[in-house]
Amino acid sequence: MNAMTSPVCPRTAILGLVACTLLFAGCHKAPVAGEDAATEAISKEASAKEATADGAKDAAPAEEGGEGVALTQEEVAKMGIVTADAAKIMHTSEVPGFGVVIAHDTIAAAVAELRTAEAMERQSRSALARSQRLTGTPGAMPTDTQETAERQATVDHAALDLATRRLSATFGLNPPWKNHDESPELAALASGDVKLVRVTFPLGSMAGSNPRTLRLAHIDSAQSGPGWHASSVWSAPADASVPGKSFFAMLRGSDAGEGERLMAWAPVGDAESGVEIPAAAAVISGGKYWCYVEAKTGTFVRTEFDPGAPTPDGYFVKDGLSAGDKIVVKSAGQLLARETNPSTAAE
Repeated sequence: MNAMTSPVCPRTAILGLVACTLLFAGCHKAPVAGEDAATEAISKEASAKEATADGAKDAAPAEEGGEGVALTQEEVAKMGIVTADAAKIMHTSEVPGFGVVIAHDTIAAAVAELRTAEAMERQSRSALARSQRLTGTPGAMPTDTQETAERQATVDHAALDLATRRLSATFGLNPPWKNHDESPELAALASGDVKLVRVTFPLGSMAGSNPRTLRLAHIDSAQSGPGWHASSVWSAPADASVPGKSFFAMLRGSDAGEGERLMAWAPVGDAESGVEIPAAAAVISGGKYWCYVEAKTGTFVRTEFDPGAPTPDGYFVKDGLSAGDKIVVKSAGQLLARETNPSTAAE
């Protein structure tokens, strides 16, 4: 007997479909409260990391100069910001050395020795000349007297030659008064009206050149501090205690004391063109030197510069800035605070 498949009842099919639906829904349970908390914590942590990264991105440009600080005219006035045009200057690199002011009694003693030797040599030479003129006349001097005059003239001439050599050995072979021992310069040094300074530069620092001028200052002064200029400079005998090259310089109009040690700077190389950044414009951040330049009205951009060439009034810069740039010379520190902390408001 052949088996026949009976047709499925519609009601049975509907009940089966409902059972499958309930079974599928049971496999996807709703999350519990603990899982909600964990998900929220992870989301907050991700948001915090994203905010930190954004903050770092915002802070990095400030350390590197950034796009500048934009202020309204009212904020500029409240912060007391003042700008000045960068001035074009010529600057020559300098090498440092040390000097000492020579006591003028040392110079006076050497000059006095020379004057005495000159007087004695002149007197003995005149006596010998008179004796020689009288030779063969009734008034002729005895032979032994004439020989004594000749010997004395020779001795005095040798003494004069020694005094001259001693002076040149002490104060150099090419002083301003060379071959002019009655010069005003030598007299001024001997009297103390003008000071003589012996300056020594480290071995090799002068690169074989002799300076025409020197800049001198008290030893506790900075390189850019006040000082004096000496224009009469000549080679000095080497200093046995300090390896290097020595020079003498005549120093006028200073308050340096005799025996005082001084700082000295000598120009080397050719003069270079650049601009001078006033000392009041400099700010330090991240171990670097910066100044603020007003790129356009109300926008101040922080610009890094090299402080390696100080001047009496600031710093010489040959790259990155141009003459006429508007540099902030007052309240630059407030601009730095405003840039690194944008939430800071002008007081």
